[in-house]
Amino acid sequence: MTDNPIRVGFIGLNPGIHWAATAHIPALKALPNDFVVAGVANTSLASARNAAEAFGLPHAFENAQALVNSSEIDLVVVTVKVPHHRELVTAALNAGKHVYCEWPLGNGLAEARELADLAEAQGVVAAIGTQMRVAPEVEYLRQLIADGYVGEVLSTTLVGSGGAWGGGETDAAHAYLYDKSNGATLLSIPLGHTLAGMREVLGGIGDLSARMIKRHDIVYVADTGETISSNAPDQVLVQGALESGAAFSIHYRGGMSRGTNLLWEINGTEGDIQVTGANGHGQIVQLSIRGANGDTSELAPLTPPASAYNGWPDNAVARNVARVYALVAQDIRSGTRSAPSFRDAVALHETVDAIERSAVRKESK
Repeated sequence: MTDNPIRVGFIGLNPGIHWAATAHIPALKALPNDFVVAGVANTSLASARNAAEAFGLPHAFENAQALVNSSEIDLVVVTVKVPHHRELVTAALNAGKHVYCEWPLGNGLAEARELADLAEAQGVVAAIGTQMRVAPEVEYLRQLIADGYVGEVLSTTLVGSGGAWGGGETDAAHAYLYDKSNGATLLSIPLGHTLAGMREVLGGIGDLSARMIKRHDIVYVADTGETISSNAPDQVLVQGALESGAAFSIHYRGGMSRGTNLLWEINGTEGDIQVTGANGHGQIVQLSIRGANGDTSELAPLTPPASAYNGWPDNAVARNVARVYALVAQDIRSGTRSAPSFRDAVALHETVDAIERSAVRKESK
């Protein structure tokens, strides 16, 4: 491919507080030599035209198929609800386009495997939005562990709050989260994203035992005045051993706590590390790291070098997404496969699936 900017087409881009507008657009603006946003397809042509006008895009497509078929688009970005990922990503891959899909890749493991197989058969770049993996803090953590800062890792503990899935109130835009059949759960989204970061630092999960609990049966939809039933668990508990043999323990809960909302500790033979953040979505928060090793008895800040942040957006959300896009551009131009891939997504889906299956076995006893 030439050095011309890669032309991006969004499926699911709306002005306002929507994810694509608040994360992807600022991320792409930070990489003007690599990307240009060329077009959008939404649920209607009118919606696409509204988005194209709001963001100054040259093309508003009648539907998603028209976008993926267009010669004006090189990279298709899928930022819609999880149940639509399989259909839209399949269309883009069959059109021979590179794809960046939000996590979760599919509505369950089987869909993820199908999409990864298709992407590999098509020979295109297929990236998954597990952006915590490329956060400067996570890359720094990975290096600390590799360099032996804590010695041999003995155990790790993760506690987090998901924001949604807790309490009794939501809005119409997020009501679908409370039906677990949609594949957008406390486990798959905030914990899934954070597990991607944990895997990057400590490796994969081996044996595990899990339980999922639902404490809220009814949810009030504030902007419509209706109430809906919830079948989505709002407490996820997992324990077991990493592939390295280190012990791990996880508790994710819906809602937000007045106390701790993200605490990840790594304990080893020579030291300890503590990672904190404002909420349990490790992919979108500014992470803070403290540690101590050797004869030091109190934790002190551990900060990535300034160079890790130079040239990237100040906001953690846009910065982490931009870092994925930079790898996507490298892969498209050079034929490498450095960005988080669909096959990586399958490995993460396998862990999520193992947690779900373990929890179902607990419920059936």
